[in-house]
Amino acid sequence: PLSNLPQLHRHITTHSPTTGQAIIHASTPFLWRPYDNNQLAFSVPYTTSAFPPDLNADADLLAHEKITASGTLGLVNPRGTVIRCVDFAPGYACGMHRTQSLDYGIVLEGEVDMVLDSGDSVTMRRGDVAVQRATQHQWVNRSGEVWARMMFVLQDCAPLVVGGKEMGEDLGTNSGLPASGN
Repeated sequence: PLSNLPQLHRHITTHSPTTGQAIIHASTPFLWRPYDNNQLAFSVPYTTSAFPPDLNADADLLAHEKITASGTLGLVNPRGTVIRCVDFAPGYACGMHRTQSLDYGIVLEGEVDMVLDSGDSVTMRRGDVAVQRATQHQWVNRSGEVWARMMFVLQDCAPLVVGGKEMGEDLGTNSGLPASGN
């Protein structure tokens, strides 16, 4: 990780093919990817590519490995979900952006301001949850010294139309990510 925050670990379960009992499939540290001049770091512990996901014969595991190896995963996985952990450097503000998705964002460490394109803003603290409904927004770590961390669960959604206008994904200018394609 870029930050001085604790390393996180992913633990995936599955079933013994002979007994049907729950077993650990994998336990691994989060893999982090830096963005925006090392001011932002992402880790994607898991994705699904269908809803509901198919867990038979570990189809979801295979789909996750395929999408992450492809290098084409945007912020949202079309017809699926993404869980993403994000570390924000002190003083960092990401660009204003919109995903075509329903997102749950939970502050794990520090404080983060959620700023909307209307000018509405709220300071979120540890444990606070944002329910982001395909709105134009940005995340701002106003601390001059402390890294902040959020966990996001992004779920693809039907195209959003407001006032006759389809809103659609808008990644802004500094995402460094491919378009989600949803």
